[in-house]
Amino acid sequence: MSDLPRKAVARTAKLTALPLGFAGRSAWGLGKRIGGYSADLVGHELQQRTAEQLFKVLGELKGGAMKFGQALSVFESALPEELAGPYRATLTKLQDAAPPMPASTVRTVLAEQLGEEWRDCFEEFDETPAAAASIGQVHRAVWHDGRPVAVKVQYPGAGEALISDLAELGRFARLLGPLIPGMDIKPLIKEMHDRVAEELDYTLEAEAQRAYAAEFAGDTDVLVPDVVHQCDRILVTEWLDGIPLAEVIADGTQEERDRAGQLLARFLFSGPARTGLLHADPHPGNFRLVPGKDSSSGTEQWRLGVMDFGTVNRLPEGLPPTIGTALGMALNGEADAVYGLLCDEGFVKETVDLDPGAVLDYLVPIIEPARVYDFPFSRGWMREQAARIADPRSPAHQLGKQLNLPPSYLLIHRVTLSTIGVLCQLGARVRMRHEMADWLPGFTVAEECTSNGEEDELPQEEEKTAPEQGEEPKSIPPQES
Repeated sequence: MSDLPRKAVARTAKLTALPLGFAGRSAWGLGKRIGGYSADLVGHELQQRTAEQLFKVLGELKGGAMKFGQALSVFESALPEELAGPYRATLTKLQDAAPPMPASTVRTVLAEQLGEEWRDCFEEFDETPAAAASIGQVHRAVWHDGRPVAVKVQYPGAGEALISDLAELGRFARLLGPLIPGMDIKPLIKEMHDRVAEELDYTLEAEAQRAYAAEFAGDTDVLVPDVVHQCDRILVTEWLDGIPLAEVIADGTQEERDRAGQLLARFLFSGPARTGLLHADPHPGNFRLVPGKDSSSGTEQWRLGVMDFGTVNRLPEGLPPTIGTALGMALNGEADAVYGLLCDEGFVKETVDLDPGAVLDYLVPIIEPARVYDFPFSRGWMREQAARIADPRSPAHQLGKQLNLPPSYLLIHRVTLSTIGVLCQLGARVRMRHEMADWLPGFTVAEECTSNGEEDELPQEEEKTAPEQGEEPKSIPPQES
C-alpha cells in the first residue's frame, strides 16, 4: 500500500462491503443454526467475524472510515455485554493503531514540506511509525535542539479520502446500524463531514494546541505538549510519555482509573473556560496518565496528558450558560423551568408539546452523575441508559425523537456523550458535580449532594490520588495522530 487508497470506486467498494458482508454473514449464521449448531456459538462467531472485518476495512482505508471507527470506539460500553467483547477489542485498536504507510512515502512528504535536506531538522528520526491513525501517522524523533518530538505526517490524499468516505458512509448509514446497535449513526457522520476542512488544517491544529499548552503550562493536573514546528502537512510537537488511557481501561488500578476519570472531566469542563476552545476528539487514544507532583505538598500524583487538537469547538465565551442553568434546574427538580428554557433555546420546537416531567426523566444520563458526591461510572450503567433511550417501545425513545438539537450544541453534545462513554470504559468514580460547580457557567444548585445516601458538602479542594510509592511509568506509549 503506497498511501491512502484514493480512487473513489475502490474505496466505495470496500466500504460497501461492510453492510453487505454483515448481511452475508447473517445468512451464513442462519444456515449454521439450521444445520444444528448452537445459536450462542454461531452468534459469537458472527460477531467476531463482523468485528474483524470492521477493523480491517476501517483501519486499512484510514481517512473518514478510520475517523468514523474511532468515534464509534467510545460507545462500545453501551453495547450489551454479549456483543461487547469482540467489538471492544476491535474498536480499541482503531484508537491508536492502523496499518502504516511505507517509509518511502513518509520521506517524500518530509522532503516536500521541510526541503530535501529535511534530515538536518532532526538529530534522530525513527522511520517506523509510533502510531498510525485516520489522516496521519506519528514518528518519534529528536529535534535539532535535542528535544524529543512527535512528528505527525499527513497521508497523501487524506482530504479526498475523508470527503469520499464520509459521503459514502452517509449513503448507507442505516445499514451500518447492526455494527453498533441502538446508535443513531447518520448525525455522527454528518457532523464529521462538516468538519473535514478543519481536521486537515495543521495551522488551525497548531494554533489550538499552542493555546492549550500556554494556558496549562505548569498545571498540576493537565499536561499539553507544545508545538515545535508546523507546515501544511507536517506537525512537530513535544513528545509525551505516559500510560495510554486504553491501557488504564484494560488493566489499570482503581486509583489510576479514578484519577484519570476525574482529570478527564476536569479537562472537559475547564478547557472552554480557560482557553475558549473545547477539545472535541475525546477517545482514549488521545490521552495519557503522566507522572507529576503536587505543587503544594510535593507528593507524586498522575497528570492527564492530552494530544491531538485537530478537532476543537471554538467557544470564546466558554460553554453556553444555558447548559449550566438547565442542569442546575434539573438537579433542583424544576421540571417546568427546565422545559421553558429548552423551549426558549430551540431544543423543543414551537410545534411540539411535551410533558416537562418526561423531559426531565429523559435527561437522567446527564443529571444522575451530578446528584451525588462522587458517581461510579460503569459499562452496566451506560448499557442501562442506552437501552432505555434506544428501545422503540420506551417513552424515552419516543420523546427523544421529538426533541431538537440546535446546531450550536451539536458538537458539545457529542463530546459530552463521548466523554461519558470513556468514563464508563474506565469504570471511574468521579466528582462530576464538583467540576460542574467550578467550571460550568450558570450552574447553581439548591440541594446538597449525597454519597451513599448521606448528606455531604461539596469539597473545597480536590483530593489528590498518587501512584503507588515507587511505581514507575509503564512502557513508553505511541503518540496519536
